[in-house]
Amino acid sequence: MGDSLILVGRVAGAFGVRGEVRITSYTADPSALLDYRDLKREDGAPALTLLSGRPAKGGLVVRASEVETREQAEALRGLRLFVPRSALPEPDEDEYYITDLIGLSVVTPEGEPLGRVKTVQDFGAGDLLEVQPPAGASWYLPFTKEAVPEVRLAEGVIVGVRPAEIEAEDAPE
Repeated sequence: MGDSLILVGRVAGAFGVRGEVRITSYTADPSALLDYRDLKREDGAPALTLLSGRPAKGGLVVRASEVETREQAEALRGLRLFVPRSALPEPDEDEYYITDLIGLSVVTPEGEPLGRVKTVQDFGAGDLLEVQPPAGASWYLPFTKEAVPEVRLAEGVIVGVRPAEIEAEDAPE
């Protein structure tokens, strides 16, 4: 897997007049960003070194060593913030980082190839894996136990049951 960078937040703008920065956090617990401390840019270059922070609506308000004025904080608006994959805790059993799923092969329970995971989306009703077949349009697979009975990360394989097949099984005789 190497040490890829994981998107953990985005600078939302300045907070107040003393150079504090508002960050929209993409972590389950926004204050986890403070544990990472050294946030990177997409290319791996240093972005912000967090000195302190407190929870705020939708994320955090932080002090960063690189920012002293409201203008500097405002200039960073939109900056995407990353941490190395190695900085993240190992996920619990049956939990996965989205980045680890992208690119995996998707096969039927019988082992027939369905495609590869192109993206992971959440339109509000839970995670959906966008599967890109070898030819044709991509399609969505709900990331549920029924639709994805198995994830074999070490082998780079996801076992997927296409939604139409799930519905067919549940249909009354």
